[in-house]
Amino acid sequence: MKTSLLFWSGILSVVIFVLTTVIGGFLYPNYSHISQFISESYAIDAPKADLLRFFGYIPSGILYILFSLFSIRVLPKSVISTIGFIGVGFGYGFGTIICSIFNCDAGCNPKFINPSLSQFIHNSMGFVTYLIVPFSILLIGIASRKWKNGGQLSTISYLVFILSFLFVMILNANLDSPYKGLIQRIIEGSILFWIIYSSYSYKKILSTNSDL
Repeated sequence: MKTSLLFWSGILSVVIFVLTTVIGGFLYPNYSHISQFISESYAIDAPKADLLRFFGYIPSGILYILFSLFSIRVLPKSVISTIGFIGVGFGYGFGTIICSIFNCDAGCNPKFINPSLSQFIHNSMGFVTYLIVPFSILLIGIASRKWKNGGQLSTISYLVFILSFLFVMILNANLDSPYKGLIQRIIEGSILFWIIYSSYSYKKILSTNSDL
């Protein structure tokens, strides 16, 4: 039962997030997934912003938190893995919820000129999320190296850390880039891939770690 909850919370969190992102782009006239941030699709002036926030991104964020809590509960326990999963739950789960509640100004104000309080909270939480999550995945990669059948997950975690952290740095240096939407989606895509891969990997790991 716990294994199923862990698996489905991970899978559904990603499915809901991706579908919401696609639908948000479809509803926003002339929206570009290449040049615009994901947050712009549910910014203050965006069409159906509340629908996307409260029925898409917030439920997805809750599922990210549950995924992390179930992972802590059922996977081989260590201080490193616990810190890593707390980081994923807080950074990606709580971060998604906060960024959805406090949506950004029109255009998401990348230069941060006279931002509203909602924009300030949104940007601050986004910065914390992109700072914490790659390193949290790295910690889980280090911890999973010691698990039975955890070697491949560990390697994938290292690669996702490198890719996501590299593009976080690129994004922060190019907030006005015409490709900022693509850069952000590479970051998000790498993390979402890791959640999907982890969800499937945990089934195998849990079946061979007899201490669980």
